[in-house]
Amino acid sequence: MGVETKKMANQSQRPAGISASRIKSWPERVRTFYNDVRTEMRKVTAPSWKEVQATTAVVVITVFIFAVYFAIIDNLIASGVKFLFDYFKTHG
Repeated sequence: MGVETKKMANQSQRPAGISASRIKSWPERVRTFYNDVRTEMRKVTAPSWKEVQATTAVVVITVFIFAVYFAIIDNLIASGVKFLFDYFKTHG
């Protein structure tokens, strides 16, 4: 078996995209990722009680508005479909 044939045989056994240097650098990449996460988490702040109340009120009001809107649209569509069925029942 020639040198080229051995290289091809070794490459075909390895999953695509994974190299030895990439595997060796894995612990360093994990350490860097962990340090980056810690740095970003130090910047995170919890909302105050007033902020929680305000955003909750906005969400509840928005959900109510959407519920009313979709109820109106649903009734309009249902009335339209009922009209079409009744029309074709009598004219069909």
